Amino acid sequence: MKVEQISVFLENKAGRLAEVTRILMESGVNIRALSLADTSDFGILRLIVNDNNKAKEALRARGFTVGKTDVVAVEVEDRPGGLHRILDVLYRANVNVEYMYAFVQQSGSNAVIIFRFDNLEEAVKVLTEHGVPVIEPEKLYSI
Repeated sequence: MKVEQISVFLENKAGRLAEVTRILMESGVNIRALSLADTSDFGILRLIVNDNNKAKEALRARGFTVGKTDVVAVEVEDRPGGLHRILDVLYRANVNVEYMYAFVQQSGSNAVIIFRFDNLEEAVKVLTEHGVPVIEPEKLYSI
């Protein structure tokens, strides 16, 4: 149930993000979801892509520092309270969310939330026990 996310460390200067997307485009890698967090000097670009190995190889070959993190993808009803239901379940089970980001699927009926937890295994167990759909990696990479 774990999904592999790659993290790319970027200098906070014009053109660096475009360089990453160009490298991925030229390598035939499709971005499924992303999040960018920055400070004054650098940023961390978190990506879910359709081919992690190809993305990591291409970016490293061009001098980027690339890391790997296990995250969890869940399907959320795209309606008021959909996210709250999941966060409340996690809160009641004392599972900490380190960070998260989301995207809406093409159908618009559900959203996908990518979560990074302090205890990934416990989070998956709690979510599954409460009927929250956890998305398999293969399905997420092909969305």
